Amino acid sequence: MSAYRIPFNRPSVVGEELNYVRGAIEGGHSAGDGPLTHRCSEILSDWVGGGRVLLTTSCTHALEMCALLLGIEEGDEVIVPAFAFVTTAGAFALHGAKPVFVDVRPDTLNLDENQIREKITDRTKAIIVLHYAGVACEMDAIEAISLETGVPIVEDNAHGLLGSYREKPLGSFGCLATQSFHETKNFICGEGGALVVNDSAWVERAEILREKGTNRSRFLRGQVDKYTWVDVGSSYLPSDILAAFLLAQLETRESIQRRRSEIWQRYDTELALWAGAQGVGMPRIPEECVHPAHLFHMLLPSEASRTRLIAHLAQRGILAVFHYQSLHVSEMGRKFGGFEGQCPVTEAVSDQLVRLPLYFGLTNAEQSDVIEAVLAFSTD
Repeated sequence: MSAYRIPFNRPSVVGEELNYVRGAIEGGHSAGDGPLTHRCSEILSDWVGGGRVLLTTSCTHALEMCALLLGIEEGDEVIVPAFAFVTTAGAFALHGAKPVFVDVRPDTLNLDENQIREKITDRTKAIIVLHYAGVACEMDAIEAISLETGVPIVEDNAHGLLGSYREKPLGSFGCLATQSFHETKNFICGEGGALVVNDSAWVERAEILREKGTNRSRFLRGQVDKYTWVDVGSSYLPSDILAAFLLAQLETRESIQRRRSEIWQRYDTELALWAGAQGVGMPRIPEECVHPAHLFHMLLPSEASRTRLIAHLAQRGILAVFHYQSLHVSEMGRKFGGFEGQCPVTEAVSDQLVRLPLYFGLTNAEQSDVIEAVLAFSTD
C-alpha cells in the first residue's frame, strides 16, 4: 500500500483483465505468441498506422531489438535527447554505440531538431526521438534531416501511443518504433512493451531476434517443418498472461482515454492563472500535435521551489514526482563525453520539472485535493 493518500500512480482494472488472465491459463496456452498476443498486436498495428507489431517484455527490450536490427557495433554513434529515460540511450550503448547527446526544446521538451544536423558523423547509425508526454517532436524537420543524411529514425514512443503529428500517428514515422505498457502508462500490463517494424524488410529478422535467434515464428506459420537456431537473439517474448491483461486495457481505450483527457484538461484549466502568477511553466501543445494525455507536468522557477512544492504536497498526503535526470551528466553519460553545460535546457528542466498524479482511477474529489494543494503553494 502507498504511504500517500493520493499516490502518483495507481494501476487500475478497467474491464475484463482478470477474466482474460484466467482464460489464458485455463485455455492451455500461457506462454508467448498465443491468441491474445496476436490480438493485441493487431489492435496496436491499427493504432500506429499498420506497421508490424511484436509484443515484448518491455520497451527497453524493444529498444535493444532496434539496436540489433540496425546492426549497432562498437564505435557506432546514435543521436539521443539528453532529457530521456536511461534506456533510450542505454539500449544502444549496451551493443557498443556511443550516445551523442542533443539538448531539448524549452517548449515541448523534445529533441531540438535544430541541433541534430551538426552532431551527425559518418559513424551515426540512428536518430532516436522521444515524444515527451506524448507530444510529437518536429517530425517534418527531423524527417528532412534523415532523408538528407540517410540516417534512420527510431521512435521511442513510450509516452505517445494514440498521439499524432499532422494527423499521422506517432509510432509510424521511424523505420522502427517502440511502445511501453509499464504500469505508469495509459495502457498497462505491469511490465511490457512492443516493437513496431515499419520497414517490411526487417520483419522476419525481428521475429527471429525476439524468439531467441530461432525461426520459430516461421515454423508456427507452417513455413518450415522444424525450427532451429539461425541468428543471434534473446527471449523478448512476453507471456500470453500479460497479453491477456493488456488486451482488456486496449479494448477499453475509449473510457481510459476519455478519463485521462478529463483529468489533464482540468489541471490545465484550473492551474493556469496560478501558474502565470507564480512563474510556473505549463505544458505546451503545438497546433499540429494531438497528445494522449499521458502525463501532466509543470516547470517550477527553480530546483528549490520544486523541492518545496513536492514536500508541500507530501504533507497533504499527495505524491508528486520529478522526472528524467540529465543523461549527459550522469555517471555513464560522462563516460561517453557528456559534461555540465553541454545541454543547458535539459539541465534546467531536470531540476525544475514536477509531475502531478494522473491515472484512470483518480477521482474528481482526489483531483480537487491536488489542485487545491497546488493553489495554496507559493513559489516565493
